[in-house]
Amino acid sequence: MPTFAPVEVDQPDIAEDVAADRPWIVLVWNDPINLMSYVTFVFQKVFGYSLEKATELMLDVHHKGRAVVSSGAREKAEIDVFKLHEHGLWATMQQDI
Repeated sequence: MPTFAPVEVDQPDIAEDVAADRPWIVLVWNDPINLMSYVTFVFQKVFGYSLEKATELMLDVHHKGRAVVSSGAREKAEIDVFKLHEHGLWATMQQDI
């Protein structure tokens, strides 16, 4: 009959697991170049937002200087930032707090 010896198992650091689970957010920043109507159009085109939702986000960008336009996995955020850059908008991503 085989005998079994105890095996050491590395326990993941809980702080690392929590950080990995936090979503990434995509921010669009105000700029002096793009018209408000164009920013609204891009939000509708890229994210499929309704006119009302896209307008609300555009007004946040205009009045507050930025707006969170999407969130999710890092890869999704990277793609969203790329699409926004393709349309000439100033966008960044960061891990949500």
